[in-house]
Amino acid sequence: MAALPGLAGAIPLPSEKPATEILAVPVPTQKATPSKNSANSPMKQQLVLRDDQPAKLYFGAMTNSAPLAARAIGSYAKGCLAGGAALPADGANWQVMRLSRNRNWGHPELVQFLKDLSNDAPSLGWRGLLVGDLAQPRGGPMLSGHASHQIGLDADIWLTEMPDRRLTAKEREEISAISMLKGPLDVKDADRSVDPRKWTDSRARLIRRAASDKRVARIFVSPTIKKALCEFETGKDRSWLRTVRPWWGHHYHFHVRLTCPTDSSGCKNQNPPPPGDGCGKELTYWLSDEPWVPKKPKDPNKKPKVVKKRPMALGALPKSCKTVLAAQ
Repeated sequence: MAALPGLAGAIPLPSEKPATEILAVPVPTQKATPSKNSANSPMKQQLVLRDDQPAKLYFGAMTNSAPLAARAIGSYAKGCLAGGAALPADGANWQVMRLSRNRNWGHPELVQFLKDLSNDAPSLGWRGLLVGDLAQPRGGPMLSGHASHQIGLDADIWLTEMPDRRLTAKEREEISAISMLKGPLDVKDADRSVDPRKWTDSRARLIRRAASDKRVARIFVSPTIKKALCEFETGKDRSWLRTVRPWWGHHYHFHVRLTCPTDSSGCKNQNPPPPGDGCGKELTYWLSDEPWVPKKPKDPNKKPKVVKKRPMALGALPKSCKTVLAAQ
């Protein structure tokens, strides 16, 4: 695993005595600096689990899943994953992107959902899925990026169709997903619609298929895509649209979130979405200037304030997450 910035490849051991209970687990083996006595011997350090340390450092260092019964623990943005399964890098109708991140892990139910969706994709006019981030091997907060994706029930699916060949490892790292936006959203009176040259009914059918699955709690998309989906559905059954929620970003992928599996004690579902198809007042607000256009023009001479958010501490997660980290 790549060294964490500024940490020389190791999570630092606290020098002072912790005030709370600690557990010692082995850090992933690292190469030692060559010495006279031992030229190539591996060096193992001990990792101390401390409640006041950033949880992302611990979970980001884990390279494999916890050998425990499968269980999503906590909430989508504050939890961890036991017994995670890896979505293979390649399937008949899917390919995993950004493999270097090691974020293709999820609860077995999520992995099965993605396989099921990929199997149905060709019948919807979609060759196959390009799958982005799921979760880290043991879930938890990530070193960078998502605030959610912590309990192995979230997955990003690109709105770029899988090609008719296997992408190389380099392509999977460098290819960018395609935005569906027609133009910028933060301009007064902007046309907040999808680009008709990029958006297709096959994309709408894929999202409808995902949203119709009983395992799915929510699907997050750009408000522009929600608008396109509301216009796409001309049939009587519009119930699936309730599951699709407008949110910031999400114009180059859609974010699927499953409900808590029945056997995952301690897993916390979100409240159900509001009644209705979500194509009325709520969407009108999202498509207006109010959420996007600053009320005061930016002063080009004024430096923007940088607000550093304090990383989530290990102690903020459910207690079971220490057991997940310590499992060998």
